[in-house]
Amino acid sequence: MNLSGLSLRDLEYVVAIADEGHFGRAAERCNVSQPTLSVQVRKLENALGLALFERSNRGVLLTMAGQAIVRQARVVLAEAQRLLALAVEGRGSPLTGRLVLAAIQTLGPYFFPLILRLLRQEFPLLTLALSEARTAEILDGLRDGRIDAALVSLPVATSGLTLSPLFVEPFRLACPADHPLAQGAPPRAETVGGPDLLLLDEGNCLRDQTIAACGAPRAAGRHATSLETLRSMVAAGAGYTLIPALAVPSGPDPSGLTVTRHFEGEGPGRTVALAWRSSDPRAAGLAHLAAFFRTHAPASTRAFREGEVLAGGVSASGARTASVAG
Repeated sequence: MNLSGLSLRDLEYVVAIADEGHFGRAAERCNVSQPTLSVQVRKLENALGLALFERSNRGVLLTMAGQAIVRQARVVLAEAQRLLALAVEGRGSPLTGRLVLAAIQTLGPYFFPLILRLLRQEFPLLTLALSEARTAEILDGLRDGRIDAALVSLPVATSGLTLSPLFVEPFRLACPADHPLAQGAPPRAETVGGPDLLLLDEGNCLRDQTIAACGAPRAAGRHATSLETLRSMVAAGAGYTLIPALAVPSGPDPSGLTVTRHFEGEGPGRTVALAWRSSDPRAAGLAHLAAFFRTHAPASTRAFREGEVLAGGVSASGARTASVAG
């Protein structure tokens, strides 16, 4: 006998007979006729090559072999019920199991600490594996399945991906405390693209966004490999830079070496979105995750509203009305 010939329904019949000690009562319990139940149990006994029950006018007794089979049948049926329970849990909870969530390097270290407690409360059956990388590496990981969802800064190439904008994070100007930009009226982004502008190195989306916001040439300024090094370069007096709002420490610089300033008016910023593979069967759960991030957007950002459409054609729900260039 192989597994294809073993039916959970037949195991239910066997357990019912063992519990009731009577074929008729077992049939009633299983909502089948007694002849049907008897025939199926006989077939199972023949397939197993042993007798499970000793039948007599006084009732039904389990054989020694039958006792072992019934014990194992109870285990199998209990595990089958557990499988169904897991399926129900999966339908009832937006996301369950393991989820690899990545973020760009200039966002993850500052955003994750703000959201993790609430995230774990909202998704108690979700096991998170957090990572960070540059945008290109994240997109490769999404498409080849190493990453399930990612927090990225738009625009990115959308092929095969669903993008759901979460919030707009403004940029702040970080400059040495003795720099002319540290005083006076709030600066405008287009006026800070001079030779003192410090940038991250190639491959960081924040570098490209800083250049675009300030109208600076791509070769402008000195480069740093991380946001923290960039901040240290400002403190050392090497120049000024743009810092995402979530990376700005609360309160003034205790060293007194740097000043962080708001830009005039709305100022430059970046749109953070949740990205996932369009083919992922957990799309509804991932859309729920995006809605959660929007609901709990940090106070220093502006959350997207449901249905709001980005200029590039991406709505907060993740629907794309036009192609977004990467």
